[in-house]
Amino acid sequence: MRTTILLLNLLFLLPLTLFAGETPSPEGAKVYFLDLKDGDTVKAPVLIRCRVTEQMGIAPALADWPDTGHFHIILDDKPPNPNKAIHKKHIHLNRGQTEKTVNLTKGEHTLQLVMGDYSHIPHDPPVMSERITITVE
Repeated sequence: MRTTILLLNLLFLLPLTLFAGETPSPEGAKVYFLDLKDGDTVKAPVLIRCRVTEQMGIAPALADWPDTGHFHIILDDKPPNPNKAIHKKHIHLNRGQTEKTVNLTKGEHTLQLVMGDYSHIPHDPPVMSERITITVE
């Protein structure tokens, strides 16, 4: 019984270990904010429009298609661990969306885009924008 439980636990963890950060990113792929740039002053709510260069396509989460991913907006936080699924506290555009309206509080906020693969793990190498700072009036 104990051996069976250990094996089941191992099988549950094994896929996370094998696939963490192993989805390759297309060479030259870059993500960027369409309308926002570092130092901008904006009013709430903020429309965040995400774009990726032509080397990469957009696909919803769970769609394991080559050279695709979906956007994650990292708000007021450091970049995610490239070997782990992007935490649920970040904004996941997991249906393949390319924009999100966010009601940010007044003050400074940092934003960064990170592409995640079908399982929300950053590609190898990660496809992420520079982290920008905006001020909300």
